Amino acid sequence: MTASKKINVKEEIRAYNNRQSMVDKEICDLLATTINSALMEAENKIWHAHPVWFLAANPIVGYSKQKDCVRLMFWSGSDFGEDKLKVGTGKFKDASIRFTSKDQVDLSDIIRWLKKSREIQWDYKNIVKRKGQLERLK
Repeated sequence: MTASKKINVKEEIRAYNNRQSMVDKEICDLLATTINSALMEAENKIWHAHPVWFLAANPIVGYSKQKDCVRLMFWSGSDFGEDKLKVGTGKFKDASIRFTSKDQVDLSDIIRWLKKSREIQWDYKNIVKRKGQLERLK
């Protein structure tokens, strides 16, 4: 990892990762580094108490510590056509995967999903303005 890539991950995200158990911190650090490397131009910040990356102010990907795992979520992931990603409630277009150890993280999968997250986007940025209706961006 180069220093320039690490700088793009904000201190608040590093602090979030540092608050996790050792096992969960390893997962979070790996996810942050991987996401940041693949989406270098994305804004990243703590949003609704979790690390999230945005393209053009639209949430793309984030992760959160759950009771028994770290969950990686793609806001438009239900349209990726990926069996390993579990589709959310169906109300939105999210899909996620859960990890309990760093060894479960398949970087080739994540990099592929991050590429899809650029190509397949639903407009969450304007969901309130559209009264809960999602529109496809790309």
